[in-house]
Amino acid sequence: MCKRLLIVWFTVAIVRTPDQVYAQFTDPHSYDNTPVGTNQLELAYGYARANASIDTSLIVAGARFNVSQGSITYTRYFGFFHRLAWVEAGVPLAGLNGSVSGTNIRGSTTGAGDSSYVLGALLKGGPALSVAEFTNFRPTTTVGMSVTITAPTGQYNPDKLLNLGSDRWSFKPEIAVSHPFGPERKWEVEAYANSYFFTDNTSYRGREVLRQRALPGLEGHLSYSFIDSLWASFDTRYSFRGLTYVNDVNQNNTQQNFSLGSEVNVSLNHRNSLVFVFDKAFVHRNGPASSGFSVRYDYSWGKGYQ
Repeated sequence: MCKRLLIVWFTVAIVRTPDQVYAQFTDPHSYDNTPVGTNQLELAYGYARANASIDTSLIVAGARFNVSQGSITYTRYFGFFHRLAWVEAGVPLAGLNGSVSGTNIRGSTTGAGDSSYVLGALLKGGPALSVAEFTNFRPTTTVGMSVTITAPTGQYNPDKLLNLGSDRWSFKPEIAVSHPFGPERKWEVEAYANSYFFTDNTSYRGREVLRQRALPGLEGHLSYSFIDSLWASFDTRYSFRGLTYVNDVNQNNTQQNFSLGSEVNVSLNHRNSLVFVFDKAFVHRNGPASSGFSVRYDYSWGKGYQ
C-alpha cells in the first residue's frame, strides 16, 4: 500500500503540471501576421525527462519519468473584422514510464493524451491579407490574444497508477506583444502573459477531489532571422502559484518555476519547414525538474500558395 501511495504521488507531479512536461513555452512568432486562407498541418515528436519534485510533505528522492510524445495539429488562418484570426486543434499520443531509484517501484503506459484547442487573433498590427497582398507587408509591432482549452480526452483510469490524461479541463488565456527591430528588422522581441485555470478532478485517486488554483506565467522571446528561411530564438518562462488542495486540504505546494529554451525554424520552401526546440527547467520549486526537446514538421497550403 505504501509503494502504491508513493507512485500515486509521483504521478501527481505529471498530472498537476501538464504544461511543464509537454510544452514549456508558447512558440515564438506565434503572433506574427500570416496570410488569410492559410492551412497548416504540424507533425511533431517530443521527449521529456524529469526528476519530479513532490509536495514537501512527501518527498520521494530519485523519482524520474520519461515521456515520448507524438502529436498532430491543424491550424486555419482567416480574417475576422479585417484582422487576422486563427483556430487550432491538436491531439497527442504518448508513452510514459516512471520509476523511483533504489526501489522496485516502476510503471509505464501508452495511449492518447488530452486534446487542445486554440482561438486567437491579432488586435493590432495584423491586418487580414491575402497571399498576394502579404508580399508587400512590412512587419510591425503586433498585439495579440488567444485562449487555449485543454479537454480531458486523454487516457485516465483512477484505478491505475500512471495516466496520460488529467481528467479535468484547463483554460489558458494569453496576451502577447511582438516588436521587430534592428537593421532590416531581423530581430524580434516578444512578451507573453498567460495563466492556466483548472476545473476540479473529482475522481482523483478514485474518490477524492483535486483542486488547483490558477498558475500564471510570463514569457520572453528574443529571435534573430539569419536569412529569410532561417531564424532562431532564445526563450524564457517564469510561472508561479498553482497551489493544490485534495478534499479541501491545503497541500502547501505553491510552485515557482523558471525555464530557458531555444527554437530554430528552417523553411525548406513556402510550404514546408522544420522546427527544433529545446528547453530546461532551472528553477523548479514543487514542479518537475524537466528537460526536453522536440522536432516538428510543418506543411502549409491554401489559396495563392505556389
